[in-house]
Amino acid sequence: MSGSVGGAEAAEPNLVPILDMVFQLITFFMLVINVKAATMDQTLQLPVVGSAAPADSTGLRAVVLNINGEGDVNIGGVVQTDIKGYVSNEADQIRLQDGLKKGDDLSTRTIVVVRGDKRAKFKSVYAVVKACQEVGFHRFSYMTTFEPGKEP
Repeated sequence: MSGSVGGAEAAEPNLVPILDMVFQLITFFMLVINVKAATMDQTLQLPVVGSAAPADSTGLRAVVLNINGEGDVNIGGVVQTDIKGYVSNEADQIRLQDGLKKGDDLSTRTIVVVRGDKRAKFKSVYAVVKACQEVGFHRFSYMTTFEPGKEP
């Protein structure tokens, strides 16, 4: 009579259902979390364009720059006062990770996603793009909203 203690059988809990539930919760949270969404400012009102197409960014690293209505660049909830310093630092980090030199072009590996509020002045957006170009970013994607048949 092995397995019996004092004449009564010992009960072992069935762990399969709880392990199944834990696995499902882990899978759910892995699928739901979106790291890229954390860099995008959801308060921006993007301009409406009637003929927008998605950018081809397959295999490229994205640097997301949010420009609010006042022309400030907001990254992850923090307003960047020195945009030239910020994009220069981003370029240096990318070059360091990829083993590139100071003057190397970053367009083959990186795309800059510009999310400008529709109230932002062209001057503000241009200053951000110019700062990016000065440090080696030359591939850009401009985010808009799409409504078929509606022109800006």
